[in-house]
Amino acid sequence: MKLIPMISSGIAGPLGVLHLPRLWQKASLAAVDRLHDDYPACGKGYDNMLLEALGLDREAFLAFIKDQKPTYPQCEAWILSQKGGALDPEAVRTLNSAIAGYLHDDATRKAILDENNIEDNGAIKDAVNLNNLDDWKAFHRDILA
Repeated sequence: MKLIPMISSGIAGPLGVLHLPRLWQKASLAAVDRLHDDYPACGKGYDNMLLEALGLDREAFLAFIKDQKPTYPQCEAWILSQKGGALDPEAVRTLNSAIAGYLHDDATRKAILDENNIEDNGAIKDAVNLNNLDDWKAFHRDILA
């Protein structure tokens, strides 16, 4: 069975980097061919934003996940090893702010809310929560229904 990643982009691990636990989960599932077909192991949105902000090579990251199948703390330790033992705190703050503040376009927001039978009254605008709704709807549709 292929799995829908259920870790939100709004979650950070011990390093304090939003979305990193989700990227680790997606890449890990893809490495063992268990990631749901609707999800990329490492896409162009938040995944790419994170890798660029931390100065990580996409292919090296994916190869590490595939070859080592690390736990989440091992993934963070590998990232620190790539960055000389520490992350730039300002880069992390800037990334986290960009992730938390990202807004989908109106059509995407409307489609996700419509799919979840939620009125588009302006209360839910951020992509993190809209993506959560989208994941939860897919989980319910593909796993529970």
